[in-house]
Amino acid sequence: MKLTEVLGLLAAGTAGGIFSTVVSIASLVTYPVLLALGVPPLAANMTNTVSLVFTGAGSVAGSRPELAGQGRRVLRLGAVTALGGAAGAAVLLGTPASTFAVVVPVLIAAASLVLLAQPRIKKLAPAHDAGRRRHLASGGALFAVAMYVGYFGAAAGVMLLVVLLTMLDEPLIRVNAIKNAVSGLANAMAALCFALFGDVRWKLVVPLAAGFLIGGWIGPKIARRVPAEGFRVFVSLCGLGLAVKLGISAYR
Repeated sequence: MKLTEVLGLLAAGTAGGIFSTVVSIASLVTYPVLLALGVPPLAANMTNTVSLVFTGAGSVAGSRPELAGQGRRVLRLGAVTALGGAAGAAVLLGTPASTFAVVVPVLIAAASLVLLAQPRIKKLAPAHDAGRRRHLASGGALFAVAMYVGYFGAAAGVMLLVVLLTMLDEPLIRVNAIKNAVSGLANAMAALCFALFGDVRWKLVVPLAAGFLIGGWIGPKIARRVPAEGFRVFVSLCGLGLAVKLGISAYR
């Protein structure tokens, strides 16, 4: 692997880790870089997911003030997301590569639109109550989003954040830290499945994962100080452009 490719993956991983913790996306940044290096779509997704585990590790290390006293809650919610991540990975492993190549432009376009509408989506979070039915619905939604994390995951952080806001009566900065932790557990389970049964390009994982670790650690510090609006809109528009480009290639 060329030095320029190593540095490119390191930079992409760092940017992806920062974007993951600040505006709840990472794959929309790093997945296109893997495609540009000639990695097939399915292998690029699996390689990206394995590398993303280090974003979770970095974000937990960088979010210790927000996660203080949240250990039991993170483990309880993380058990649900870990199971969901494994289920999503199982679906992906059972999906033909040609099917994934056709579906991924739609997933990226949908994720980009979700990210673009993030402020409006957050407002849809209902008021907190202790109803059993609402807790079951929220748990089901958490599992479903975690399945998407294991399957592809672009902008899944936005969806996780919305679900957690319906479940937790905490400040946004703390909910975002919890989101980063439980998303990391979903990625970890999916990564384990891909490592055992999938097509992971390990030589690309090392620089990408190093970047994710750095970006995941830096991101919470930025989230405390810098408005994420510009990042969110820019990445959303880039994602829509990428979806159009991949769609033209997949459907022609």
